[in-house]
Amino acid sequence: MPVTDPISDYLTRIRNASRAKKLRVDVPASGMKKNLTEILKKYKFIEDYMVVEDNKQNVLRIQLRYAGGTPAISGLKRISTPGLRVYKSSKELPRVLNGLGIAVISTQKGLLTDKEARQEAVGGEVVCYIW
Repeated sequence: MPVTDPISDYLTRIRNASRAKKLRVDVPASGMKKNLTEILKKYKFIEDYMVVEDNKQNVLRIQLRYAGGTPAISGLKRISTPGLRVYKSSKELPRVLNGLGIAVISTQKGLLTDKEARQEAVGGEVVCYIW
């Protein structure tokens, strides 16, 4: 069955796996999801990931990170949906938990965090919040 919002599906799979204390989670791969996973790895929300080649569709295999039994990702929230896109300029970019979390922004320079987008002085679509 086709998924109408693949990014929400991606975030939900990671949220459910981390709450169930799974070591890894598999999600269908795409360019946007791979870039989002790179950001999660860069900010140490996950251990590592790899792309598993399949003859039907490639899969992202994500290893989740835990610190003392608690997940590194305590929350994920989808902001811009297919039915309601949310765009912000570089001056209006949100801060997640006063800088403790990150907001992922889709800009003309690719996926950036809110801090990187402010430094580059670019705005864009607010994809999600991660804390």
